[in-house]
Amino acid sequence: MQGRMISDIIAGRPLFTASKDMTVRAASCLMAENRIGALLVVDKDRIVGIFTERDVLNKIVAGRLDPDKTALSEVMVGNPQTIRADKPLGYALQFMFDGGFRHVPVVDEKGAPLGMVSARDALGQDMVQLERDLQFREHLEENIA
Repeated sequence: MQGRMISDIIAGRPLFTASKDMTVRAASCLMAENRIGALLVVDKDRIVGIFTERDVLNKIVAGRLDPDKTALSEVMVGNPQTIRADKPLGYALQFMFDGGFRHVPVVDEKGAPLGMVSARDALGQDMVQLERDLQFREHLEENIA
């Protein structure tokens, strides 16, 4: 993970956004179709909020709100903290830990949205390495026996 930059992580990824008036159901379907855990809520090329799977669970389901009638503006986290793409992933992870959230919007120097990093991004490379290590260990054990 050391040396991995946010710009490298978001490179080539599509940016999924929603409008403030999109319904929770429509946003949830968009998230499910694209296998993402959060959407940036954007108005005039500016991030005005973030809507996450936690919001669905804690605000919609637990709050017994109708997902077909509830707009994102009613349940999103407004004005989320953001991070610039020129920072290392470790910085973003500390930022998430300190703030108690799992997703951080990435913006350019003018504040325009570029993408999103999540806690899962940190695990990606580590999980690949763990799998390699386990395969290597199995290979060694087979050759020793």
